[in-house]
Amino acid sequence: MKKRVFVAGHNGMVGSAIIRQLCERDDITLITRNRTELDLLDSAQVRSFFHSEQIDEVYLAAAKVGGIVANNTYPAEFIYQNLMIECNVIHSAHQAGVQKLLFLGSSCIYPKFAEQPIREDSLLQGHLESSNEPYAIAKIAGIKLCESYNRQYGRDYRSVMPTNLYGPFDNFHPQNSHVIPALLRRFHEARQNDQPEVVVWGSGKAMREFLFVDDMAEASVFVMELADDIYTTHTRPMISHINVGTGVDCTIKELAQTIARVTGYEGMVVFDANKPDGTPRKLTDVSRLESLGWTAKVKLEDGLRSAYQWFLDNQDNYRT
Repeated sequence: MKKRVFVAGHNGMVGSAIIRQLCERDDITLITRNRTELDLLDSAQVRSFFHSEQIDEVYLAAAKVGGIVANNTYPAEFIYQNLMIECNVIHSAHQAGVQKLLFLGSSCIYPKFAEQPIREDSLLQGHLESSNEPYAIAKIAGIKLCESYNRQYGRDYRSVMPTNLYGPFDNFHPQNSHVIPALLRRFHEARQNDQPEVVVWGSGKAMREFLFVDDMAEASVFVMELADDIYTTHTRPMISHINVGTGVDCTIKELAQTIARVTGYEGMVVFDANKPDGTPRKLTDVSRLESLGWTAKVKLEDGLRSAYQWFLDNQDNYRT
């Protein structure tokens, strides 16, 4: 009998990539709902959905996400909506007897000045980056929800913490997007309009790690399908969550120069040091996932070219 697998957030960047990973499988029936069909903020709707659909597994990729500007502007929405989505989906899945669930978090859960590269046990060992603290707290709560249902009810609810993601179906909004889609759009428009320079927020010295979203989807399925004894006993008695990344980072200056090359922009790149850099460096330790047998495949410039091509192909209807 085919497993009934619910991908929450299937229209988003990560959810759509997970759908691409699973759609060719002949042992799975994919279950999806858009926002008009199922409001994940509404506990009654979510509870009714799970009790009627007989779901076997859940990929919880639904979330409210955004860059520094969005996090600073809408902190209440970021903490409230993410907490409600997590609580509704995880609790309703449990009530309906769903044994397996994968929660997708974010590497922003780690302290601002965590030792680099950041190991999983750095969680809750220091202060968070203030610009995205509400979002990070919501994601930490999601990890602890999964841990708690595992401890109390014997569920198999796993958590993966991706580094900065990018790729097809990203949000290219000029103010509310993350750094890669924001810069891809900015450099593209600068080239189109023959602008002599592009201004990038921050000093350019901050370092970031980036993961192509199809790699993230592949890793998610890999972790979900690890045998129970391997997942729970490999290297440590209990795995709370697993980092997913490349293990390689670059400066924002290097990123901007690469994006200029990818988009064909030949003007000047100027850095506004009066704007915040955010966390000085955020590189994840991916040794745990590599020891389990998975490593990232897509190189940054190749991934940027794919993301830019998707943007070019979808300029009239990309997500805003």
